Amino acid sequence: MKRALVTGITGQDGSYLARTLLEKDYEVYGLKRRSSLLNTSRVDEIYNDPNFKLIYFDLNDTSAIWKLLIDTQPDEVYNLAAQSHVRVSFDLSEHTVDGIAMGTLRMLNAIKTVCPQTRFYQASSSEMFGDNPNYPFNEESRFMPASPYACAKVFAHNLIRNYRKSYNIHASSGILFNHESPLRGETFVTRKITLAAAKIKLGLQDKLFLGNLDAKRDWGFAGDYVEAMWKMLQQDVPDDYVISTGETHTVKEFLECVFSHAGLNPERFVEIDERLLRPQEVPYLLGDSSKAKKVLKWEPKVKFEQLCEMMFKSDYEYLKADNSLKDVW
Repeated sequence: MKRALVTGITGQDGSYLARTLLEKDYEVYGLKRRSSLLNTSRVDEIYNDPNFKLIYFDLNDTSAIWKLLIDTQPDEVYNLAAQSHVRVSFDLSEHTVDGIAMGTLRMLNAIKTVCPQTRFYQASSSEMFGDNPNYPFNEESRFMPASPYACAKVFAHNLIRNYRKSYNIHASSGILFNHESPLRGETFVTRKITLAAAKIKLGLQDKLFLGNLDAKRDWGFAGDYVEAMWKMLQQDVPDDYVISTGETHTVKEFLECVFSHAGLNPERFVEIDERLLRPQEVPYLLGDSSKAKKVLKWEPKVKFEQLCEMMFKSDYEYLKADNSLKDVW
């Protein structure tokens, strides 16, 4: 039985990846930061699986990383942990950069010494392309990061190539474009929209405040994208891959699609709040995943319209089923 470590296990990607690995008969060690709140709702369904273990962990704690690798000797490590909200990274720049950049470096140094046979996946990001106007973006496109989050991801991404070349570590980066799901965090614009549409439909909310509606993104389904992560570490030769749908839609289009499924007119409920705008905006993200299609035999399955409907229905059914909500909201 293969053994995998997954940092950021309680996040959207971590929870989908854990389920995928368990289905493939892995022993999964899910790593999470200690906090005063449990924050394990995304992995509650697999918590009692005999092949799943939840461990407190922090990428800023070098000794903890070394001990964990020595104790477990994993076949694969998936590094998904990060302060991943781009707008928040402007406010918490040091925290964001330290966790992503130095956290990745600490992990690579430990693997190099403790278990050099371990295969390593790094969660890179389409935000690394920033405001580069020469889209669609592939593995050779120029990085022009436009946020502290993106700058940190570029640093970590370059480390992967450096350690792969210098120390022959099987390390790969997935340059994932925006990927969403019903498990997306509520502060991200897609989930903010679907949750608001469900609440408005149920009479639990009156207004939805948003920032830039014109930003264009290449949106896919997180459940599809974690399969690509796994496929990267099954290759004989490590490499970097763009993972995307090859389609782009504005925030406004996502809003209109979701509100259409809700039977609502967004013009009645949506207002622009300038406080939600980024200091530097990334106007257009569109990926070219031809390499992943050719080498990994990977293609996205869930389409944009399906994603909007899936996320809205999930939020609507959950809120509708909770009879105590009217006393809460």
